[in-house]
Amino acid sequence: MERAGLTHVQQSVAPLFERTRRFRAYQSWVIPGLLQSAAYTRAVLSTVAHLRDVPDDIEDAVAVRMERQRILHSGDHRFAMLVEEWVLRTVIGDNDTMAGALGHLISVASLPSVSLGIIPLGTPRGAGWPVESFTMYDDAQVNVELVSAHLTVTQPGEIAEYAKAFAELSTLAVYGAQARSLITTAINALR
Repeated sequence: MERAGLTHVQQSVAPLFERTRRFRAYQSWVIPGLLQSAAYTRAVLSTVAHLRDVPDDIEDAVAVRMERQRILHSGDHRFAMLVEEWVLRTVIGDNDTMAGALGHLISVASLPSVSLGIIPLGTPRGAGWPVESFTMYDDAQVNVELVSAHLTVTQPGEIAEYAKAFAELSTLAVYGAQARSLITTAINALR
């Protein structure tokens, strides 16, 4: 998909996002795409383009992703997002890009449609083991991010495994004021 450019990849998921009502995402690498600032998205997609030697249509791809974020403010969509704390501490772009991205994260996490959980560093893991980043679209599909590929899971039994993993990871996360405090601490560490 990326050979046709990153804009094409961003556009290709539009129907899936429009029809999904309940999004569940776990990110162990970067801030989830729907919660990214434009500068952070630019830094992420620039790295992808460089690593995978794809056409440089980054500005158009960023614009498509930013437009897709309107879904956070419309319709009856619900977003449950889980992020490992180390994602907040991994500088993508430069310190200014990261600080802006974290400030943006605080802002979008306050939306009524968004639930943001952060799994703090040092939390005993138990069954909520860190896994590959994934997004669940209702109970119909799971997209999994791998180093070399993007995996789409549609088998009900496998989707149930991801739902179980998400539920277990959710119990480890902090929310609300505690999550904002972790984000603010990460911002302050950039100064």
